[in-house]
Amino acid sequence: MVHEPTRSGAEHFRCLGVGVGPANLSLASLLHGRPDVSSLFLDRKASFSWHDGQQLPGNTLQVSLFKDLVTLADPRNQFSFLSYLHDHGRLYHFVNAQFEAVPRVEFRNYLAWASRSNKNIVFGETVREVSFQDVFTVVTDRRTVTADNVVVGVGSRPWVPAHVRDKIGPTQFHVSEYRDASHDLGGKRVVVIGGGQSGAEVFLDLICQPGAKLPRRVSWVSRRGNYFPIDDSPFTNDYYMPSYADYFFGLAPEVRHAFNRRNLLSSDGISESTLKEIYQRAYLHRFAENNVDLVGLYPNREVTEVDNGVYGDWQVTARHNDHSEATEVFEADVVIWATGFQPTRMDFLDPIADRLEREGDELRIDEDYAVHWDGPEDRRVFVQNAARGQRGLADPNLSLNAWRSQRIADRLATVSSNEQLPSFIEWSSKPRAGRTP
Repeated sequence: MVHEPTRSGAEHFRCLGVGVGPANLSLASLLHGRPDVSSLFLDRKASFSWHDGQQLPGNTLQVSLFKDLVTLADPRNQFSFLSYLHDHGRLYHFVNAQFEAVPRVEFRNYLAWASRSNKNIVFGETVREVSFQDVFTVVTDRRTVTADNVVVGVGSRPWVPAHVRDKIGPTQFHVSEYRDASHDLGGKRVVVIGGGQSGAEVFLDLICQPGAKLPRRVSWVSRRGNYFPIDDSPFTNDYYMPSYADYFFGLAPEVRHAFNRRNLLSSDGISESTLKEIYQRAYLHRFAENNVDLVGLYPNREVTEVDNGVYGDWQVTARHNDHSEATEVFEADVVIWATGFQPTRMDFLDPIADRLEREGDELRIDEDYAVHWDGPEDRRVFVQNAARGQRGLADPNLSLNAWRSQRIADRLATVSSNEQLPSFIEWSSKPRAGRTP
């Protein structure tokens, strides 16, 4: 595809994407080969990665294989998960394997394949700044290009409490670094903090280590009242349909925030298969192998402090949520924080930041994920995976990835795709039939 240069000599695109995680990779896949929407997607990483530090044997997706980059928006697209399997000659093998859920490492490999197969994606190039005058000027560490629209999909970054950020290192780290940082834990005391799926997977991996690699003790601390399963039931999954996403968008901010708090376990609970395996391993360690001190389960606690330990590297202090006056102390050689992620900073937007509207900590978006601003209607900044407060729990989730990208692609091409049928549930109230009093 030939891109017309601007008067400055820079290449010009209809769409310039910043970041190539699953969100922008989905959009890049939908736009691939479309002459009406020229596109370029840039990522500072040398090659594609997706939670690579958390890719453990046996980990699986918590969503359907159809919730890939494109299928729910364009089932015929060449970048579907089934196309990946077919391209590698393993479609029959995958069917015969009868996986209950897609292995996460296989899905990660699929995403990497899609990124390698798309000529409009460039890795190893960092976007330095985005400015605007008639068009967006995007300066990278390699070149300057211009674009009618910019789509930001820079993903998220690990989050740990402020009081431990200066203590992060080889023996205290975020779960995103687990695979590379968790060597030589045999015979040591490990504290895992965080009660979601990541914390569960790391805890399970630690208590499944063989022989001399098995830690002396693994304590799992969570502020949740128990180790709760994900709510994957059919009607709860209606929250992850396009019709509900649009309904949610129209609610008052306080109603949206209350919903996200109330229904967190529909996206951030633990797979029942993981919980069952943890319980079974705890049973075997305690009763069959007489290793009674290995497993420590401490839900309903809030970690308040991590200091240098007296009998180890760290001393973790926690307060019981039901007994606020009671504190417990865990001596640890290693502390692993499974405390989630937060949106990555978008400092490259600083030149136009005062022109972009905000809603709380987020950029304020419209129904097509375009940021409200004081510029022209046909020149926009779009954001992906950065509007949980406005778009709900599905925003950082894979469930609506393809649909959201289709919304943006349609806006870029000034067309409208057919939407899927709405939910069985009537989310909005309907006016009562009859005369108006």
